[in-house]
Amino acid sequence: MIRLGTLLCSMLAAVMIAAPAAGQELTGTLKKIKDTGVVKIGHRDASIPFSYLDDKQRPIGYGVDICLKIVDAIKAELKMPKLKIEYVPVTSQTRIPILTGGNIDMECGSTTNSVERQKQVAFAPTYFMTGTKLIVKKSSGIKGYDDLKGKTVVFTQGTTNERVMKAYNDEKKLGINFIPAKDHAESFLAVETGRAVAFPMDDILLYGLRASAKKPADYQIVGQFLSDDPYGIMLRKDDPAFKKLVGKTVTGLYKSGEINKIYSKWFQSKIPPKGINLGFPMSDALKELVKNPNDKGVEACGKMKC
Repeated sequence: MIRLGTLLCSMLAAVMIAAPAAGQELTGTLKKIKDTGVVKIGHRDASIPFSYLDDKQRPIGYGVDICLKIVDAIKAELKMPKLKIEYVPVTSQTRIPILTGGNIDMECGSTTNSVERQKQVAFAPTYFMTGTKLIVKKSSGIKGYDDLKGKTVVFTQGTTNERVMKAYNDEKKLGINFIPAKDHAESFLAVETGRAVAFPMDDILLYGLRASAKKPADYQIVGQFLSDDPYGIMLRKDDPAFKKLVGKTVTGLYKSGEINKIYSKWFQSKIPPKGINLGFPMSDALKELVKNPNDKGVEACGKMKC
């Protein structure tokens, strides 16, 4: 009995010592969320249908829905079913500094996973593939990029589209006059009011802006893809535990087929607040990724020039 009692005491002591050690193993974003009881999601206000505001000013969208699945995984991992969610608005310019500064835990918008950005941040597996095109008024007569010679073009600051459009302008010596805008809504407004003849942006976002316009029939999306842009949820670098959880969650949506329901909800059904239907089928590239998921980030875009 004495030996048994000694053994039990030893086991209890070992558990008590091990408990703090296990707690210390929690690092990075997961530790931050555990300590604060809050997960902070960065969202956009006009990136339809990925991340935007409904008529009650609540963040909604394809990217937001996927992030909420990640929040469910965080709750299970940390055993915190009452974990709170705080939404933080970000723009193309502010999203990276707000993330790296610790003010959000992940950015759920329409951010391209590029090699350049990977120097500052990490990405979840690609969840959409798009590329740069132009939105113009049908009355403008513009059919492609070379028609922009000597004309005014608006761009959203801090986007990959800005970079590729300026590079094309330099290469072709088009003499385009560029004007900046703080977000996609402001950029489209410049085209709408005639301050600019074109707005280069990811084609799916242009379809969303056109569908939400007062007179959608007045606009058209033109040009070949000027770039290939794989979207991914943005995370902080050097946080392997959180990246693994996020990656497992996203690829889990692919393997289960649940991603198809989420995609259909936002791209092939009526969406709030105006009940528009983008009628945008899943691309062959994304279908292939869903069929063969991985968590290699930018490498997941296959033959696309990321």
